[in-house]
Amino acid sequence: MRLSVAAAALAGLVGLAAAQSVQLCDSTVGNLCFQSNTEPVHNISIRMVMPSSTTATEFIGVIQAPIAVKWVGWALGGQMIGNPLITAWPNNGSIVFNNLRATDYTQPLPWGSGPVITTIAAATSITSTTWKWVFRCQNCTNWGTGSFDANGTPVMAWAEGATAVTTPSSPNSTFSQHDDFNFWAMLTNAAHDANYDSYLNGGGGGTTTTTSTTTTSTTSTPTTAPTPYDYIVVGAGAGGIIVADRLSAAGKKVILLERGGPSFSITGGTDIPPWGNADDTRFDVPGLFEGMFGGNNIYWWCKDVNYFAGCLIGGGTAVNAALYYLPPEDDFSTTNGWPSGWQSITEAKGLLTARLPSTDTPSPDGVRYLQAPYTVGEQILKLLGYTNTTINSNTNFKDHVYGHSAYNFQNGKRAGPVVTYLQTALARSNFKFAQYTYVQSVVRNGSAITGVQTNNTLLGPNGFIPVTAKGRVILSAGTFGTPRLLFTSGIGPSDQIAIAQSNPTVGSQVPASSQWINLPVGSYVQDNPSINLVFQHPTVDSYDNWSQEILWTAPRAADTALYKSKNSGPFASASPVLNFWQTLGGASDNKTRYLQGTVRPGGYGIQGNVTYDPAKLFLMTVYLSYGITSRGRIGIDASMKGYAITRPWFTDPVDKVAMIQGLTSIINAAKQVSNLTLVTPDLSSTTLQTYVDNYTPDSMCSNHWIASCRIGTSSSTSVVDTNTKVWNTNNLFIIDASIFPGMPMANPHAAIMVSAEMAVKKVLALSGGP
Repeated sequence: MRLSVAAAALAGLVGLAAAQSVQLCDSTVGNLCFQSNTEPVHNISIRMVMPSSTTATEFIGVIQAPIAVKWVGWALGGQMIGNPLITAWPNNGSIVFNNLRATDYTQPLPWGSGPVITTIAAATSITSTTWKWVFRCQNCTNWGTGSFDANGTPVMAWAEGATAVTTPSSPNSTFSQHDDFNFWAMLTNAAHDANYDSYLNGGGGGTTTTTSTTTTSTTSTPTTAPTPYDYIVVGAGAGGIIVADRLSAAGKKVILLERGGPSFSITGGTDIPPWGNADDTRFDVPGLFEGMFGGNNIYWWCKDVNYFAGCLIGGGTAVNAALYYLPPEDDFSTTNGWPSGWQSITEAKGLLTARLPSTDTPSPDGVRYLQAPYTVGEQILKLLGYTNTTINSNTNFKDHVYGHSAYNFQNGKRAGPVVTYLQTALARSNFKFAQYTYVQSVVRNGSAITGVQTNNTLLGPNGFIPVTAKGRVILSAGTFGTPRLLFTSGIGPSDQIAIAQSNPTVGSQVPASSQWINLPVGSYVQDNPSINLVFQHPTVDSYDNWSQEILWTAPRAADTALYKSKNSGPFASASPVLNFWQTLGGASDNKTRYLQGTVRPGGYGIQGNVTYDPAKLFLMTVYLSYGITSRGRIGIDASMKGYAITRPWFTDPVDKVAMIQGLTSIINAAKQVSNLTLVTPDLSSTTLQTYVDNYTPDSMCSNHWIASCRIGTSSSTSVVDTNTKVWNTNNLFIIDASIFPGMPMANPHAAIMVSAEMAVKKVLALSGGP
């Protein structure tokens, strides 16, 4: 197994979480008073108590977790490589454990000599809901290659898995990648108990009752002196990578911070299917895209967003279908909400395509595969008066037009900014990249931003990273991630800032209410509403409905052989094969809306009673894009998870009328195509209106979220000004999908990158900077 359990998660950095331990006296362990850290999402509790000596070399530890948590790892050194990772899991009424270590990005191995771990059986328990392991760890404060301060505030880390280890009965079992991890400060200076030895010698310990009190002890000291940067860029996604590359090319001292870890092979990713070559990670192979949405260990998705968002190097560009449609001029028009000065996009498009050219023939052998859905879809569209074109050859032509799906894949592999812009940035001495670095808040003194607070103490005191005297911070954390950072920084609506302020982990970082900046962060969000039509045709090959189980473990041998040898075949492309657009007029509000569609082999979400052959299905997803008027609002809950307070789909009923208008025309045309069957909706048992009315709201989500921090000319209706600077701040900027004021005509993948090229130029030209 590849090391990502806590290896990719924890290797190479010491992180400081905002959390720190509190006192918990445990009556089941001799009333000893432990320092305890309980994380709120998974309810994992890790505790430590030590002898009274401040130079103790041992401790009694507790790992307690719900049964749903299949294993827990406790990293004593805060990082994994070279340090102990105490790992445990329940099995048949007992606890199986091992002390592991890693020397590289490989499966951790048993530590061997040194630390001695012994289960304290009398205090260990397993119930129907919880497992609790109590153990003694001797020779455990110093392990040769590292140590922790037995009378200080060392940073430690936990990792957990929701998937059982491979061989639960064996302490040497391999295990899958972690599902979550984090850091905390273990206050060992408050973890000493005079009754420690008495308990181990059979005494009952003290008589203290169980309590839980907070401590005001300080967090750990930094391991390095702080380095100030001209620009701190938060988020290595479509916007952040391009911004960081262009800033460093301009000679600025730049650090790019990414909360996640490796994705593509070039980033150190090693998540490779059993049949793949060494560089065929799930993020490199386009045909593995559909498998991103299934499986038991989907570590690439953010755990603190209710919708799909990529938390790894590349962000959404590492996990999306990578449909690549260069924006038409209308996307950046004042009609679509963009302020004056953003309308000339030709230069930015040229800069982007010079690095990421478009192709609608993604397989290097020049063959287009799985084209039967294209042929059938083309018949439908021609009946509606559509014209075929190479879509990116005339980006402004988006009315009654269709063509082969376009991508920015290169040599049969997913490309995007990670394999282009990031690589040129990494070659520069004035650029630094830090992964697994979670930015908790922007630190500011009124309107002046002084830096960012992170979990990474290697980068600054207690994780604080400063900017230079004229330095700037650019947030590129996405439509959900950027608002969360603003809320914890005291920027946004008061109700959301108050939620952040009451959170036990980040609340202390929120400025006093007198420093809050009231902006409509999270308001005005949009996403394409999308409705699926499932068809059956005898010529179609559904390609096993892109089953993760089949494509990952037992795909068609000829296809894997072709891909392994030439990067060609069905795996050289994501599932879409055809895209189309048309305008929809005649609405009651006299606004023109655009209909967009995607056709791909395979089908899901079958409803009704139509008899069908799953091997002959194809899917047509129909969206509303440019011109939609529905909007919603996003925010955070008490656990800081991002969610839709008001869902943005069909909040304006005129949008729904337009969608049904478009669907009706497609379905009527499809009736004229020989041997074509509409499987879903089953119009023999329902109506199209009922089908759309009953569509699960979140199923309409296209994950093309925009506008939570939209650009504008007034702080009452926008979050950033025409230069992408956050209103009422001196040096805080946002460059990501959240600033888009209106939906683009196509998937926003390319439009976000074009906007980043334009925005970074404006930031560099703005006076007062470094």
